[in-house]
Amino acid sequence: MQFHHPESHRTHRPGWLRAAVLGADDGIVSTASLIVGIAASRAAQQDILLAACAMSMAAGVGKLFGTAA
Repeated sequence: MQFHHPESHRTHRPGWLRAAVLGADDGIVSTASLIVGIAASRAAQQDILLAACAMSMAAGVGKLFGTAA
């Protein structure tokens, strides 16, 4: 038999803040890693900027379709 107790627990609530923090951290780390890797290859500044923009757009679209499904 289960008893009801008056304490409220937060385990039933969605972890939107945790998901947002981990998602932002993942995006920052992966984009920074790409930029550092391209910069280490002595690419031109325009190529580094283009790669960073492409990575950010791809990650954004991926997150959009990943959370919308």
